[in-house]
Amino acid sequence: MTAENFKIILPKVLPYTDQICLHLMGEPLAHPEFKEILDICNFYKAKLNLTTNGTFLNKYGFETFFKSPALHQINFSVHSFKDNYPDQDIRPYLYDILQFSKLALTEKPELYINYRLWNLPGVTTTRDENKDVIDHICDYFQMPINERIDVGFKKSKNITGRVYFHFDTRFEWPSLQSPTRGELGFCHALTQQIGIHANGTVVPCCLDKEAGIPLGNLFEQSLEEVFESQRCQSMKQGFAKHRLVEDLCQKCTYIKRFDKKVVELRK
Repeated sequence: MTAENFKIILPKVLPYTDQICLHLMGEPLAHPEFKEILDICNFYKAKLNLTTNGTFLNKYGFETFFKSPALHQINFSVHSFKDNYPDQDIRPYLYDILQFSKLALTEKPELYINYRLWNLPGVTTTRDENKDVIDHICDYFQMPINERIDVGFKKSKNITGRVYFHFDTRFEWPSLQSPTRGELGFCHALTQQIGIHANGTVVPCCLDKEAGIPLGNLFEQSLEEVFESQRCQSMKQGFAKHRLVEDLCQKCTYIKRFDKKVVELRK
């Protein structure tokens, strides 16, 4: 999405949300007009949640982020390095992220920083899956953490200030080519989040990277018109009744995280 088109989209969604996330798929800091998009967020006083692997931090300079009134939270997907380079030393990669975080504690102390480790094999585990990463980060800040991790109970562990580890289990991107998991389920799509593709297509959640459930287009409609569409209303009513009306939702494995909520709601 160009900065010009982003400037069209943003005012249309701000009345409906208190947070903007510059990601659906890909690395936002690699966008050729990222700085212009950030400036637009600053101008409209959007509350910005940024997810990045952190490799382009120095391209813009730390001050670009520290001086942004819009930037509320930044998530560093540090698990991405281990996924792509399992045999390489992670310390050079972590260096800029840790330097950024340390400066943020004084330059922008209100900024929330999460080190995402979304690669756990199960809900309850120890830190062995990411031992080297956790050790390097804890050594840098001189702050130990509890080694036991239970993402079913609590996903975050505070390191210092507003800097956190954020743990979660692995997930697969849903695909229409995947096997059907079932028709029963619940999801926060359309109530807590939507996704908007570069061409303006609105989708129900950030996992619909291929726009398998197109609900409308913000270059042609208002968001209210999209929400009032028959397809959108059918999905929302389905979730309220714990039923998945869309094929992609029926094939989604991420949705199993909400199975406990389905059981609680059906009691």
